[in-house]
Amino acid sequence: MVTLVVLLFATACYTLLAPWQFRRDQERKATNAAVQASFTSAPVPLASLGDGSEWRLATLVGSYLPDGEVLARLRTVQGEPAYEVLTPFRLTGGQVVLVDRGFLRPDDAVQAGDYPAPPTGQVTLTARLRAGETDPQHRDAFTDQTNGGRRQVYAIDPRTVGRATGLTIRPGYLQLEAGSPGVLGALPLPELDAGPFLSYALQWLAFGTMSLLALAYFTWREIKPGGVLAEPKHPRRRSVAQQIAEEEAAERQAAEHGV
Repeated sequence: MVTLVVLLFATACYTLLAPWQFRRDQERKATNAAVQASFTSAPVPLASLGDGSEWRLATLVGSYLPDGEVLARLRTVQGEPAYEVLTPFRLTGGQVVLVDRGFLRPDDAVQAGDYPAPPTGQVTLTARLRAGETDPQHRDAFTDQTNGGRRQVYAIDPRTVGRATGLTIRPGYLQLEAGSPGVLGALPLPELDAGPFLSYALQWLAFGTMSLLALAYFTWREIKPGGVLAEPKHPRRRSVAQQIAEEEAAERQAAEHGV
């Protein structure tokens, strides 16, 4: 049973845990490269950006659709709880995109509180292109009557917002830059550090190797001559009762033989 557990653990280390951390390390490197490149890239029209353009700065012209606004709940910004305000935005060409106007801090009652509405009329925005999120539980938007009757979602997913508002929204969303019309608390960019993922992957490989080496060592200890499976060289220690019984038996045997 112990051998099976060790083999399963080592297999998980090599095929699941270490590869998972290697993938996360590659994802972090790709994000860092994309963010770093965006620092020196000038904003370009949104229509010119395609797949693989996450974090690129884009310009878009159109008008906000405040009736479709929702709050993304259970967010964390700079280590503190926050809401993010998501407002559909209709481009001049007719397509609708989802704009993340930034974050709000909840009040003492853990509510979003009041915040400025987006500007009316046609405006020009500068924002970063982001990939949409997916709620693992696939929950729909809901209206929280205790939070001003505002519509809320659990993930920044244009499909969820589209179902709730009846709008057809382009995949992905735009994270508004500071100074753009309608921005609230501008969201910070991710930190450009490598993270611990590579070291975690190497640790899982080390744990798997150590478990196999330990299994091999103790198996060798058990099967080698004189090992723990061999007959003991010294008799087991007798209890006091056993010693008394043996002495009485020896005395009876001596008496029977007239010793």
